[in-house]
Amino acid sequence: MADELRDLNVAILATDGVEQVELEQPRDAVCDAGAKADLLSINDGEIQAMNNDLEPADTFSVDRKAADASVDDYDGLLLPGGTCNPDRLRMDEDAVSFVRDFVASGKPVAAICHGPWTLVEADIVRGRRLTSFPSLRTDLRNAGAEVVDEKVVQDGNIITSRNPDDLPAFCAAVVRELSAVRAR
Repeated sequence: MADELRDLNVAILATDGVEQVELEQPRDAVCDAGAKADLLSINDGEIQAMNNDLEPADTFSVDRKAADASVDDYDGLLLPGGTCNPDRLRMDEDAVSFVRDFVASGKPVAAICHGPWTLVEADIVRGRRLTSFPSLRTDLRNAGAEVVDEKVVQDGNIITSRNPDDLPAFCAAVVRELSAVRAR
């Protein structure tokens, strides 16, 4: 259904170093289903995406700074990975506060690959069942999460996924959860 997410607004929080495919595919999935997606970042201007963390890819225009965004403006939040992206985000208090407030709102928050690093910094993984890229799993456990190795894991309003190979399942779960929001 091409407009199952019509009238929904989704925030994508990312900065330089974001893995391009992990930004584009979920964004395209929600937009193809009728939602509007805004790219939020820690700075104005453009962000530099990467392929496989090493090769510069495309740049993307930022719609709004996280510091100027409100959880009330969005129905869901996407946290793509790329090693440097969440590492930079978790050093920015406005970005971390936005993520923390989003999780507390009960609205869907979806993080893939290294994206859950920002969830750790927001101190919201304790007691949650999550997955991630393998190198983050110790960080998640140390922060109190139950970590599993599955394509997609949903625990309450948090959806997590392991890596770009899991993008089809991740995107489907995100659209499904946002459709449930719309139905409420």
